Amino acid sequence: MWRNEVRLRRVLDIVEIDSTRGRIAVGEPVTGTAAGVPFTVLPPSAEVSGPAPVVVAWHMIDAPRSDAAFAAALPLAGVPAWRVYLGMPLCGARMVDGSMDAVVERAVRDSVLAYADPFVRQAALEFPAALAELRERFGFDTARMAVVGGSLGGAVALTILATREIPVRAAALVNPAVRARSLVGVVETMLEKPYSWTDEANQAADQLDFVARSGEISARDTQVPLLVVSGEEDFPTFRADADELVDAVRARYSVADDVRLVKVPGLAHPLAEDPGIEPAPQLPIAKLVDDTVAEWLVRHLG
Repeated sequence: MWRNEVRLRRVLDIVEIDSTRGRIAVGEPVTGTAAGVPFTVLPPSAEVSGPAPVVVAWHMIDAPRSDAAFAAALPLAGVPAWRVYLGMPLCGARMVDGSMDAVVERAVRDSVLAYADPFVRQAALEFPAALAELRERFGFDTARMAVVGGSLGGAVALTILATREIPVRAAALVNPAVRARSLVGVVETMLEKPYSWTDEANQAADQLDFVARSGEISARDTQVPLLVVSGEEDFPTFRADADELVDAVRARYSVADDVRLVKVPGLAHPLAEDPGIEPAPQLPIAKLVDDTVAEWLVRHLG
């Protein structure tokens, strides 16, 4: 799932705001940090009148495993919106000694209490401050916001939906980590070693079971149209969880068509080739996912 000792080189140019026009050149990527969170921002690919909507995305821990790499794999250029890619803890610009070793060590040490739970919780908790700073800088319209997440980043997006504290207009998930227990099973298989469950770990895993929390997701004042993209070659438990999540949420939605499952032939878990830290040319299979997600967001974001 991870490759070690890969150095991060920032290959996207930082583009300064033109103080006269007060905007970024169309299509030019911007990188930096907001409230301590690394980001890659892709401005609208065409001129828009007034503040444009925003799509906020969290990357995978598998490839692409940085905000810049996720922006290259899933640029969503067809969406007339700002696209903001936020870095997960200990990834991208926050890697320790330029490698993913610290992430691997945490997953090996305790895949729930040292990895899944703190990573998702930190990413969700630091989101509001980062969003506020980015909104101030770029001027996008957070009243028209979508969230996107891949793998463990999908658990972050689902946490945002379940907590219901931030308005969201649409959501899309790609091979999401819907249940922490399924993620633990994948790690167990890789390590060939069973996980030692404790009461604390079970409680944390319950919070990261979004099939069980589907009632919280559906209880928003305005139910959020939800797309789940599931690779037909993803981990079997992840595929089963995607099916169950869609069924559970759809059963609670007033408009069943607002929940959609798309199964993509030939798609395994990652969206990019290893090492997946630096931006790389978009793979054909990722382009198919990109088009699917973009079409959903264009339809529901407005």
